[in-house]
Amino acid sequence: MSKVDILLGLQWGDEGKGKVVDVLTPNYSVIARFQGGPNAGHSLEFNNIKHVLHTIPSGVFHPGCLNLIGNGVVIDPIILAEEIHSLEKLGVNLKKSLKISKKAHLILPSHRELDAASEAAKGKGKIGSTLKGIGPTYMDKTGRNGLRVGDILLPDFKDRYNFLKNKHKEILRQYNYSSNIEQHEEEWFKGIELLRQYDLIDSEYEINSYIKQGKRVLAEGAQGSLLDIDFGSYPFVTSSNTICAGACTGLGIAPHAVGEVYGIFKAYCTRVGSGPFPTELDNEIGEKMRKIGVEFGATTGRPRRCGWLDLVALKYAIMLNGVTQLIMTKPDVLDSFETIKVAVAYRVNGIETDRLPYDINTPIEPVYKEFKGWMTDISGFKSDSDLPDELMAYIQFIEQETGVPVRIISVGPNRDETIVRE
Repeated sequence: MSKVDILLGLQWGDEGKGKVVDVLTPNYSVIARFQGGPNAGHSLEFNNIKHVLHTIPSGVFHPGCLNLIGNGVVIDPIILAEEIHSLEKLGVNLKKSLKISKKAHLILPSHRELDAASEAAKGKGKIGSTLKGIGPTYMDKTGRNGLRVGDILLPDFKDRYNFLKNKHKEILRQYNYSSNIEQHEEEWFKGIELLRQYDLIDSEYEINSYIKQGKRVLAEGAQGSLLDIDFGSYPFVTSSNTICAGACTGLGIAPHAVGEVYGIFKAYCTRVGSGPFPTELDNEIGEKMRKIGVEFGATTGRPRRCGWLDLVALKYAIMLNGVTQLIMTKPDVLDSFETIKVAVAYRVNGIETDRLPYDINTPIEPVYKEFKGWMTDISGFKSDSDLPDELMAYIQFIEQETGVPVRIISVGPNRDETIVRE
């Protein structure tokens, strides 16, 4: 029997998961998404072309690799159809390589309208939703109202759809929100027809069968650990479990089937949307990071907030996930910074702590440790022996503080700009 390795983000998302999955895929037979939906934007770059995947796992560009959308994912048939068509234009044969769980939930056009209405009603308290209908879909899932992929094979699917749509219309009336659900329906049902052409499976049986056969499986997380519905900066979180445990429920695997846990983090921090961000740099330094790092959301295009690496939050995420190997991305963005800071503790109400406070609205003052910048362009480097001493000191400090080795260092967006440390 093989184990399922899990790869997930340790910050607020956007850590570079897509590229790293693409780099690791040759070692695996199956890549499986286990939560989230088209609010994810996993960017892959090779042959000087950039690809952004929202729902489909990041192993699709490797022939012979199976890509599985698990039961914990929520699917918008319109966005999935667009993604399929754009991949087919690149010569990717998804009919052979993509399987979709019958238990994954569907995002309806009315879910997107509910998302917009709910966010508008919050006014200044809005959470910064991607407005993709994710939250309302997960609410219907836990409220036992949802439509699932397997339902599209049932004779009364249209009735089930209309029943849920009319329920949503009632809620939208209460919001006094003028919606236009019908304008998206034709495209949505075209997406449903396309879905019917794919291999819709009982994914929990299938994935456990792969494990028994000794096939190597990599579970690909979306968003980041600090956006987890239970352990993230609530209420400024996503609606799914983004941590390691989410792979068990989002794929139907037992905890003892989990092998390596790869945790990805940026050499600094970013966040999209509202919510606490203790090390945020709302100044020219943060602006410089955003500009060099091209920090704009892959899904929304919104500018990302930027700040120094937060070790308090990083250690918390490592603890929750049981991370066994760390992967650092984008240290190259810091190439021209003379001084680099890392938050090693927080000062809350005058008291120093190494824990995240329960009340996220508490004013937090980061306690920083400073490092000398490497002031070297590292983008072409192929081995960690080439890396400047100052960067190695930064990496070694992170390893010492977290107790976890940094196994991979990504020094640029391209597939080949990756250093794997033995």
